[in-house]
Amino acid sequence: MAEKKKVDIPDALDEEYYQINLDILESFSKYRPPLDLFRFKEDVARIVPFCRGGERLTNEQVEQLALMVEEGLIFVSRADHPIYVKHISYQLDLVLVDKNLHETEIADIFTQALTRRLAEFFDQPVPMVLARLWTDVMVLTEYLYHDIHRIRALTRRLHSVHSLENHSFNTGIMGLAIHSKVKAAQYEAGDIKRKVFDHLAAGLFLHDLGMTKVPNFIREKDKPLMPDERTKLQRHTQTGYEMLAKLDLKFPEVEECVTDHHERVNGSGYPQKKIALGDVGRLCALADSYCAMTVKRVYAEALEPMKAAAALVQDPGYDSEMSRALQGMLVTIGKHK
Repeated sequence: MAEKKKVDIPDALDEEYYQINLDILESFSKYRPPLDLFRFKEDVARIVPFCRGGERLTNEQVEQLALMVEEGLIFVSRADHPIYVKHISYQLDLVLVDKNLHETEIADIFTQALTRRLAEFFDQPVPMVLARLWTDVMVLTEYLYHDIHRIRALTRRLHSVHSLENHSFNTGIMGLAIHSKVKAAQYEAGDIKRKVFDHLAAGLFLHDLGMTKVPNFIREKDKPLMPDERTKLQRHTQTGYEMLAKLDLKFPEVEECVTDHHERVNGSGYPQKKIALGDVGRLCALADSYCAMTVKRVYAEALEPMKAAAALVQDPGYDSEMSRALQGMLVTIGKHK
């Protein structure tokens, strides 16, 4: 992936190897690269081993490696994709400079990175941990803003088992995907402002912030909740709103996701039984419900995506345009698997 290749590299190598650039090399341990490295041997026009992952390099090898990377001669095997994904997921901005990653591979990296960041933040919902999550969410929005169609690969990486971080990741991705479908013309015309897009993404990922204050035994209970337990659970929207002030996250899109994702357009939701819901609240409510219905939980099996979407289309509590857009999007995703 050197920005200026000084040798001709066969196109077929792209199917089996990632070509390394200096940004990626500098993210590795200087003397102990985390995975096997290969060099392109020009005289025979094929890939040969350079060093093994974890093997200590000499000063001479370190210098040689940097020079070969500048010439576009260093590769890693796509067979080591899980190791590469884990490595880049800790330095997520590298996906923006690694031009040889496929969209599916980038989707793997975002899934791992954002789910881990969400888990860290929900475990410690304080400004310092939020800052790290926010940085990674902004890398995602940078990636998607320039081509919203990239969201499709991420919708195929949704988690299948419930946890707070898994659900939050799923809701963030599906919310953005539904939004891209409903607002397709505005995206194509470039009429979606970047700040609005950033704050919408953050709100979708953080909509269940208040759940961090609900005891685990209530969140994971496999029997019907007692009245006082249900009250504590339903208070999470207000709790989340109060937490936003302490985190200095007073953006309208984030607030609306946190406070309104259990409201319904026919007034059947909670806590305020609103009818006049904004677009962001309607969007988050739909994405939240769909993602809750389509994962395995302690008290319920997962519904098939199309069955869940059909149920939401029939439910008068959800925005009909958005629920139909969700249904149509799932058909499109299925065709492109």
